[in-house]
Amino acid sequence: MSLSDADRELVVAELGREPTAAEAALFENLWSEHCAYRSSRPLLSAFDSEREARSASDEHGKRSDPWERVVIGPGDDAAVVAVDDDTYVTLGIESHNHPSYVDPYDGAATGVGGIVRDTLSMGAYPIALADSLYFGEFEDEHSRYLFEGVVEGIADYGNAIGVPTVTGSVDFHPDYEGNPLVNVACVGLLPADRLVTAEAQEAGNKLVLVGNGTGRDGLGGASFASEDLAEDAETEDRPAVQVGDPYTEKLLIEANEELVDAGLVRSARDLGAAGLGGASSELVAKGGFGARIDLDAVHQREPNMNAMEILLAESQERMCYEVRPEDVEAVQKIAEKYDIGCSVIGEVAEGNYVCTFDGEVAVDVPAEYLADGAPMNDLDSVEPRQPERDLPDADLADAFEAVVGSPTTASKRWVYRQYDHEVGLRTAVKPGDDAAVMAIREAETGLAFSSGANPKWTSAAPYDGARAVALENVANLAAKGATPLAAVDCLNGGNPEKPEVYGGFKGIVDGLADMCRDLSTPVVGGNVSLYNDSVTGPIPPTPTLAVVGTKTGYDAPPAAFSGEGTLLLVGEAGDALGGSEFLAHAGGADRFPELPENPGEVVSALAAVADDGATLAVHDVSHGGLAVSLAEMVTAEAGADVAVDDALSLFDETPGRAIVETTDEAAVREAFDGVAPVVKLGEATDSGALSLSVGEETLDYSADEIRELRDVIARELD
Repeated sequence: MSLSDADRELVVAELGREPTAAEAALFENLWSEHCAYRSSRPLLSAFDSEREARSASDEHGKRSDPWERVVIGPGDDAAVVAVDDDTYVTLGIESHNHPSYVDPYDGAATGVGGIVRDTLSMGAYPIALADSLYFGEFEDEHSRYLFEGVVEGIADYGNAIGVPTVTGSVDFHPDYEGNPLVNVACVGLLPADRLVTAEAQEAGNKLVLVGNGTGRDGLGGASFASEDLAEDAETEDRPAVQVGDPYTEKLLIEANEELVDAGLVRSARDLGAAGLGGASSELVAKGGFGARIDLDAVHQREPNMNAMEILLAESQERMCYEVRPEDVEAVQKIAEKYDIGCSVIGEVAEGNYVCTFDGEVAVDVPAEYLADGAPMNDLDSVEPRQPERDLPDADLADAFEAVVGSPTTASKRWVYRQYDHEVGLRTAVKPGDDAAVMAIREAETGLAFSSGANPKWTSAAPYDGARAVALENVANLAAKGATPLAAVDCLNGGNPEKPEVYGGFKGIVDGLADMCRDLSTPVVGGNVSLYNDSVTGPIPPTPTLAVVGTKTGYDAPPAAFSGEGTLLLVGEAGDALGGSEFLAHAGGADRFPELPENPGEVVSALAAVADDGATLAVHDVSHGGLAVSLAEMVTAEAGADVAVDDALSLFDETPGRAIVETTDEAAVREAFDGVAPVVKLGEATDSGALSLSVGEETLDYSADEIRELRDVIARELD
């Protein structure tokens, strides 16, 4: 770790002296791209998290504006939105990309642990996880090694702490070969009167560190995450990767619940990037205070640690609490009850952020300058161009089988069957559907949850591809009858100092922001991960969106044929194949599909249709187009006879569309009248097979044949 010359000059000017070694390391980490968002913060004002309430009505005719539901937006450990006046949910997302390349198991596991603790720090209990994962080509041996290790790490950690992983996505793309992405989102639940924030409340209150002992693992992790991955990263950067202990995390979850219930926590911050130094300085700076911290008081699990190591180690399963002096003993007793460490490390104070070690002052700096004083970068960008249409001639059967059997569009059963998605007894709609639905019984509300991106879309057209990512995620909610409540994003990009990379990154920020605004979906928080660049080149610009929506009750139409209704395609086709799985297989080029001009109306109509009693099944159309959606809906008991005009109609991936199986075709057409086209595809059958007419050609597949195509991941890895 080393503070850059330019940053050192700023620090020297502010302090009026040279920084100590510990101060220099603190500034280097807290002013890193990973913590300070130096290249991305100038762009993030594009997102709407709060604004004037607009006139809107829900399906029951009541005024309903998602922006009125935002309780805490960006800037805290997690966002908070109101389901009703008495029930809040938290929503957060983070990346653990570099660590998951170096050590896929621990890198992914500690990503789960970190986002769960972000949830705890708001006073919430974690109820659901989503993971969105991106790897190099599935056929590559190293990509499979990373894939298997990451899934195992997520499964072992999430299962051990008792938080269900209920949704997510997996994509394979050659440009992730040297730098996979692991993006994890978490939803928490809390009564309104239990809300805690990361803003220090009063000078004189004690700072109490609760959880695991501090070791040297993860040292300098924030700095490591702000650099391109080197060729020798798997060996040289191993000390920067944290090591998780899910059993301690589970104890910490329960202890946190008891601490908050007892009213002992004034404010809280999870120890993540930049460790104790990051958490404690940000907590007091947010409240306009400083601190007095005794680093010798920190409970440690390794001998002879110095001040810099104690401050910056990113050892897991630790929380920093602000506690009134008279409550310290009660906090210590609860920590002792759960057999986890507890240290009174200092107090909130007026003035500077001061840390002593071994009888000497190691740090004495303004807290606000340390936590929020990093200068922003002014970078050049180049906007990418869309290609002209050059569609290949491809054998229809070969193309169908390649698209349906692509690891990206194939069944992810191998992944989600490793997760305990039913723990907590809230999962009403399970993994493998368009969106999960969690039962929020406290508010008699279903909470739908979707997460993901499509790197082929955003490689082809960063701005429109990101708009499509937002529309697809909200359409996933609508397919279960839910309307959007709020979203968080994880914005992943390569080295922003390259103009073409920064241009693509700017495109995904603006595209995601614009579509979320059009969909009346507040973006209430997020995470940025840049410098995802390696010897193999930059990753695609990847805007993972995690979005939650609400619906009355917990029931939702399945994403599989019942065999008893008429099949309708609702929504407008974009009549282009840019960014499609078809072109990835067959070659050629095309512009990105046109997206609907009225996306909010489209998803509102879809949600209403999904909740109609005559609707038997709903499944969105996106990755792989109609070909994949139809294949996913076939079961051993039910299939379909379907006709489409041509291959373009079959493989077009324009989101915002859905297949609806219904016994009341007129009602569906009425719901979409003046909103979007409704096209009759055919009829569902009880044959357990798909008969697909494309122009003059007909393809016939049994359920077993489709299952064989779609089970490529399980077949190769079991």
